[in-house]
Amino acid sequence: MATDQNLFESVRNWVQQYLFKSPRLSVDEDIKEENVEVPEQEALIVVSNRLPFVLKKNPLTGVVERKSSAGGLVTAVAPVVVQCKGKWVGWTGNFYGPNEEPDYIPEADINDKTPTAGIKADQIVPVYYDKTHFNNYYNGCCNGAFWPLFHSMPDRAVFSVDHWQDYVAVNKLFSEKTLEAIHGVREGNPTVTPLVWIHDYHLMLAGNTIRELSENEGIAVKIGFFLHIPFPPWDIFRICAWDEDILMGLLGCDVVGFHIEDYCLNFIECCHRRLGCRVDRKNMIVEYGNRHIRVRAMPIGIPYSRFVQLAEEAPRVIKITTETVILGVDRLDYTKGLINRLHAFEKLLEHHPEYIEKVYFMQIAVPSRTDVKEYQDLKEEIDQLVGKINGKFSTANWSPIRYIYGCISQNELASFYRDASVALVTPLRDGMNLVAKEFVACQTGDPGVLILSPFAGAGEMMHEALLCNPYEIEEVAEALHTALQMPLEERAMRMQGLRRREKKNDVTTWMHMFMQAMESKLIKPDKSIMTPTNYEEIDTYLNHHLGDADKVALLLDYDGTLAPIAAHPNLAVLPHETRRTLERLSNLPDVFIAVISGRDVNDVKEKVGIETITYAGNHGLSILHPDGTKFLHPIPNEYETKLIQLFQDLQAQACQDGAWVENKGFSMTWHYRSTPEEKRAPLIATAKSLIESYGFHCVTAHCALEARPPIPWDKGLAVVYILRTAFGYDWNERVRIIYAGDDRTDEDALHILKGIAATFRVTTNPTLRTYADMRIPDTDSVLTLLKWVERYMSRRAPKALPLHAATLADKVGPFQSQMDIDLSARLARSSREMAVDKIEELLKLAPPSS
Repeated sequence: MATDQNLFESVRNWVQQYLFKSPRLSVDEDIKEENVEVPEQEALIVVSNRLPFVLKKNPLTGVVERKSSAGGLVTAVAPVVVQCKGKWVGWTGNFYGPNEEPDYIPEADINDKTPTAGIKADQIVPVYYDKTHFNNYYNGCCNGAFWPLFHSMPDRAVFSVDHWQDYVAVNKLFSEKTLEAIHGVREGNPTVTPLVWIHDYHLMLAGNTIRELSENEGIAVKIGFFLHIPFPPWDIFRICAWDEDILMGLLGCDVVGFHIEDYCLNFIECCHRRLGCRVDRKNMIVEYGNRHIRVRAMPIGIPYSRFVQLAEEAPRVIKITTETVILGVDRLDYTKGLINRLHAFEKLLEHHPEYIEKVYFMQIAVPSRTDVKEYQDLKEEIDQLVGKINGKFSTANWSPIRYIYGCISQNELASFYRDASVALVTPLRDGMNLVAKEFVACQTGDPGVLILSPFAGAGEMMHEALLCNPYEIEEVAEALHTALQMPLEERAMRMQGLRRREKKNDVTTWMHMFMQAMESKLIKPDKSIMTPTNYEEIDTYLNHHLGDADKVALLLDYDGTLAPIAAHPNLAVLPHETRRTLERLSNLPDVFIAVISGRDVNDVKEKVGIETITYAGNHGLSILHPDGTKFLHPIPNEYETKLIQLFQDLQAQACQDGAWVENKGFSMTWHYRSTPEEKRAPLIATAKSLIESYGFHCVTAHCALEARPPIPWDKGLAVVYILRTAFGYDWNERVRIIYAGDDRTDEDALHILKGIAATFRVTTNPTLRTYADMRIPDTDSVLTLLKWVERYMSRRAPKALPLHAATLADKVGPFQSQMDIDLSARLARSSREMAVDKIEELLKLAPPSS
């Protein structure tokens, strides 16, 4: 008996740990896990082109001092290097002649409070090279060939054998210095596993060389690489004369990371096409040299809290005027689309002259590669275009463009971000673009609007921004007009969503993601915060649920599931990328989509705006199919009269301090999201009492109470009706179902689909009771789910088209009230295993529609 009890306790503990770690399973009670300290047996070695600081001689004392870099990479990674007594390999930023002694690495100043202050001098492994090698390697190969090629501008790439040879030599030098760092971290403790993290396109050959050098000495290492710029598709990458060497260099690593999934898939395709590697695109794995290399998408963030603090403390730089400021901040580089952007602003003034003397565009261009002729020509072209536009539109007291060419401090930059009304971030191609994220973090006051290019990595995830194609000048001009006319409520809603995401997914989260992919013990993830769901999690759950021979039905709530929750229902906008994904899914022959919302059916259809899918409003009381056929659940006449009376009483007695009531025709919702916390309780009690006094069911929603007529119909029964009409009597055998919702009202559908469908509840509350099989934290994770389904279904051969709703319209009609009651009662009595049979039995008894 004791043995059985011990076994039970062991299994119970394991299950609790597994449930806590896996968002796939729902939990009903708080789960506590002891924080077990793991003996540290790893040391991080960061390898980057530059050290986390530069060395400068004090002009007064002649003493060499450290000047810390302010980038997000340094902010996130430096504390880990300090904690594990790791190393940092990189160039000091200075050149030394053949007879010159390199500067020593000083310790940090005692007053230094930057993240690099804790890195000791003996943790730095400096790399030195002469100016000629640097120019060929950095300006020639890295920025003359790889930069334009990887940004999909191959016509600008210049390939030189001499430049390549110096690139190879410098990568070898970095690899040898990294081996030196590996010996350093193992000195005195040979059991330490070095974890080498290589950064960016300057060092794409180093991974393979480091592995060879380490294996020759019998040292086991973990090697990771992260590319901070885009990775191009195969038809562009193959232009590079050294494509094979680059791929082999990257495949020397255990993990290769990119900002977004598109770059990952480009890399995997190149490995397959150029090297003939076996690849697993679904799990993003490349097999090379009897090793399996994991390819992962890890979007980088910013040090969010630091930018918020800078914005709160920075003095005002932009003079207070009645003019609205449009801001652009970029390095002066041809990938940033500055010429297109200026032309777009010119079009705005041409099409909308009402903005003259009301708006001005401030473009900050940070000098870049000033010794390269191509960049000199770009600066001259911009100077001329700015002069032309200013000459065309300027008045005696106003100029449309204020152009700053030079470096500005972070305090000034934060001030510009904070006080600008619109940020115009429209690169022609960009790996991520942190300017967009920095602008969002600094928007601590009156919320502005972010206009963003979809060709930046940030465009894949900053869904509340206005996305526009930078090549379409007219489109950018209209996006500017939309941003300048946007009402405060919508601006606030969009910026709130953007800020929430960037705060959660800051640069530290990015570093945690990489360390997790490297299976490192250096970072103990914060398990109290659920990160956005990734493809791997969804694949683990859904891959076994979807069969090759079945169609897929996507049943989706709107508010809080497809669109982020907003302060007002009218502001709950479907993100651009979510709509595009739904449109593509709706065009797949084996995919059926229904959006099931508490909104009025016409309202939700207008919000989504896709004609080829089914819509259900008022929690399924009204259903609209793509061909125009409708289902309207009968409601007793007495409740139509009561709804009008209830609406009037709620307005008179409960609509105070920001609370308001929404009439949906069949039902009614009383909202109190804008009501101060201290005033909510009495208003909620009043509203609930009124709703129940009229005989309506009072259902709790997100900062709202819903008044629903007391008829036995909910989202669960509506879902069954939709599936039945779309797929016929044998729907359970012919379709695989996926349901996602975020509200209490969705639990009716989650309950009835238990054991039949793959179900998701959008929530960050680990103790919330739910019938869902898997919890996902936010609308971004729902988008990830949709994209996973799109990718999965696109690779299958299409099957027969699903039955259309109209096919059965003459066989299934609105249920009579008594039949609804019988259906509800029998479902309540039946077990989950018998649910489908019982539902079908009752559906067959439904009278034909008139």
